Amino acid sequence: MLNSNYVLITAARNEEKYIEATIRTVLSQTILPKKWVIVSDGSTDHSDEIITKHLGSSNFIEFVRRDPGSNQNSDFASKVFALNAGYERLKKFAYDYIGHLDADITFEPDYYENVLKKFEQNPSLGIAGGFIFEPVQGNFVSRPYNTERSVAGGIQLFRRECYEKIGGFIPLQRGGEDWYAEVVARMKGWKVESFQNLHVFHHKPSNLVRGAIKESFRQGIMDYSLGSHPLFECVKCIRRVGEKPYMIGAFIRMCGFVWPYLNKQQRLVSNDFVEYLRADQLALLKSFFTSKFS
Repeated sequence: MLNSNYVLITAARNEEKYIEATIRTVLSQTILPKKWVIVSDGSTDHSDEIITKHLGSSNFIEFVRRDPGSNQNSDFASKVFALNAGYERLKKFAYDYIGHLDADITFEPDYYENVLKKFEQNPSLGIAGGFIFEPVQGNFVSRPYNTERSVAGGIQLFRRECYEKIGGFIPLQRGGEDWYAEVVARMKGWKVESFQNLHVFHHKPSNLVRGAIKESFRQGIMDYSLGSHPLFECVKCIRRVGEKPYMIGAFIRMCGFVWPYLNKQQRLVSNDFVEYLRADQLALLKSFFTSKFS
């Protein structure tokens, strides 16, 4: 029989436009979670009301209200604190899989059933999920940088043992906590895989929230903060020249990557982490260029 013992954590801040659809999506799953902790991370809109109206009819949903302190002014760092607050509520529960689910996501009713099957088929699989589709001119299209070797943070489902081996997420001011989790999982011997036949609909892309230029600059700083190899970053930016806002977006991202170098900003990740990440990136570059020019 399929092991269906999974739990979810959602960190939500001012998601009144989308969270109703996300809740209905989970409630429609062919296999329901054993527990779902939704943490309102200082919401000032009607998100809390939308969440609480489902508590009576859905006994596996738990609502937690969290008010971030003034020293947690980064949305990304605050999100990690919110996720960790949700995780604390799950420590007394027995489960085999634990997932992070953003409050602006929808997918098909058999989504979690299919992801759980992937775990059953591969005991070394530590993190799994589907491909992200985002709105473009009224239609949902596959995100250009979807890849089978990475799972978007908003839908990461972990094998519990893998989640615990990671040892918690670092609250990074510029984001990247999901990328950090993937790299540490690989360092610990786990496989990370995204499945392109499992479609996930992301209703609020980051470039629409923060603006394309600002988002590009943030992504560059994020890449630096996690220790991305400069050569890998150059190739990444070149490959994304065709994405909106086209050449300027790639240039701004590279500027964001170089800026912390000039300011000699200290990274929060360990040297072992940076060494592993860069070795992995150089191996990917070697594979990429070999396939292109062989």
